Amino acid sequence: MPTDTQSPDLADLDFIPYVDDDGLLPSQFARTVGVYAIFNQDRVLQFVGYSRDVAMSLKQHLVRCPDACYWFKLKTIERPQKSVLEAIQAAWIEEYGDRPSGNGEDAERWTQPIDAMAQMTDEERASYAATTTEIEQAKARKQVARRVEAELQKILEDRGVNESIRFDPKLKERGLLNIKPTK
Repeated sequence: MPTDTQSPDLADLDFIPYVDDDGLLPSQFARTVGVYAIFNQDRVLQFVGYSRDVAMSLKQHLVRCPDACYWFKLKTIERPQKSVLEAIQAAWIEEYGDRPSGNGEDAERWTQPIDAMAQMTDEERASYAATTTEIEQAKARKQVARRVEAELQKILEDRGVNESIRFDPKLKERGLLNIKPTK
């Protein structure tokens, strides 16, 4: 049995469905520290990360990359040490053989808030360019973020996700979407 600081082989861990039959993410990992590996529908590794709240991180990744989050594997840690978490993460990536795109060229997509402004329509771009004050610009950014949010909610709904997702309203004013942490 591996100790808290030993890394089990990624291949030896069971796949856990990202979304259960009720459309919910596994809530039992709220405020749980651990290292996790995320797989797509074909069980191909997409991203390896670590977190002090695995449930929140999994939710954040689902919102950012809904097409790539279908399965995950997890190693929880009772006494978190960043060096231990990083060592397990590195060992899993090495075991996989290739750096998953989420830890390489697509890292920003997996780890940063969604930039709704990068998804502006031509009409939204023209409207934004016509703004003259910071207040008008913030309002325009928020409108774009709300449209992108609605599209994302539809994608998740079509996937059968029934999870409550609330985005940080202050970030919407900057044209960004990130889940608001629950307290």
